[in-house]
Amino acid sequence: MSTSMEDAIILVKNILKDIEKLNISELKKKYGDILKKISPFEITLIEQQLIREGFKPEDILRMCDLHVELFREYLESIQLRDVPENHPLNLLMLENQEIVKLVEALNLYAETVIREKDIEGKKKRYESLSTLLNKLKDSIRKHYRKNQMLIFPYLERRGIYAVPRVLWGKEEEVIKEIRELLSRKPTNTAEYDEIAGKAKELGKKILDLVFRENKILYPATWVLLEPGEWKAVDIMARELGYIVEVKGEWGEGIEPIYPYMVDGVIPPEKYEKLPIEIKRVIKNIKPDNYVVAGENDIEFSTGFLSPDEVEEILRSLPLELTYADKNDRIKFYTKSKLVAGFPRTKTIIGRKLEYCHPPRLEKLVKSNVELLKKGEIGYRVFWTRMGDRILRVLIVGLRGKNGEYMGTLEVVEDFTDVIKNPKEIMEKIVVL
Repeated sequence: MSTSMEDAIILVKNILKDIEKLNISELKKKYGDILKKISPFEITLIEQQLIREGFKPEDILRMCDLHVELFREYLESIQLRDVPENHPLNLLMLENQEIVKLVEALNLYAETVIREKDIEGKKKRYESLSTLLNKLKDSIRKHYRKNQMLIFPYLERRGIYAVPRVLWGKEEEVIKEIRELLSRKPTNTAEYDEIAGKAKELGKKILDLVFRENKILYPATWVLLEPGEWKAVDIMARELGYIVEVKGEWGEGIEPIYPYMVDGVIPPEKYEKLPIEIKRVIKNIKPDNYVVAGENDIEFSTGFLSPDEVEEILRSLPLELTYADKNDRIKFYTKSKLVAGFPRTKTIIGRKLEYCHPPRLEKLVKSNVELLKKGEIGYRVFWTRMGDRILRVLIVGLRGKNGEYMGTLEVVEDFTDVIKNPKEIMEKIVVL
């Protein structure tokens, strides 16, 4: 072990002694100069050494929140310093700090599993490790999803494909490894140690991704994206949710710009500011200038479709729809080419909703529609049979942007195969 690592171990031991006596400012003043030289990669090695020397993981874990603050200057040296508070990029980098803390804890718990000698001790420590793995899986999945769904499309629009594909592949690899570890059911000391060892290796991969994002992905997007693009990211990121607390709004009055609205050309002045790792892979790139919306397309809140596309999509759904307006008159229905629901013909257009059902159900239909209109229920579910088929019927109340009642939607789905062959269906399930 090098002298510098030995000094670092002594430093962390001293911090643990002082953590109850000094506040963060005092700790930074006392240890700051040396702390700047220790990376989060090294801190995990130091903590594992402390475990071997008999320190309790609970004591070291108390330093996790403090660690992020103490190492902020190091982290900022590879991040961006001028991103506004509550900006989506600021929140994404804060998420990475949270992930670093979780990896730090993961390494500690993995080491405690390995250090335990008897099977019962390993089992107890392994429970904590499994709990943390589950939390880590949920956290990084939510974080990665924002990269994949929100950030990558803006790079791809500019013709940058390699970086998103590489990062997405590595992100999926991490998720897969966590799932595999959680699926294991260890029964002996060797298996417990093997899983703990793999967990430590996994921690290294996650830290590698954190630094790829902070050093390459996020600096590149900070250079390339305009305020309107960030506003679109902000809106959608808040819908997807963060793993850190969001304390306020950002970008009031800025109109969102979505990837399909961007011309994709990277101006020379922006190109020069990009990280060198990005410049290496974007020489002679061509922006994606595909025009999504056709001349006769209908613009929906979630995209564009031509009337023909709408009709064919509705025909291709494994369900059938019937829609009655606010006056309870049938206005629209679909016919699926995949499954068959209740028989309907175009002669029902304009007919009263309750008259489309047998007289014995008329009262039931009217009473439930009234409940929908009053807002006492949002929807209702019924199960029925048609011959040897088992159908689920939903009636849903539709409302406008101001809450006014628009009409009633009836959805008919065929659940016969699911109910009659549950085992076969379960065997076909794959994790996507």
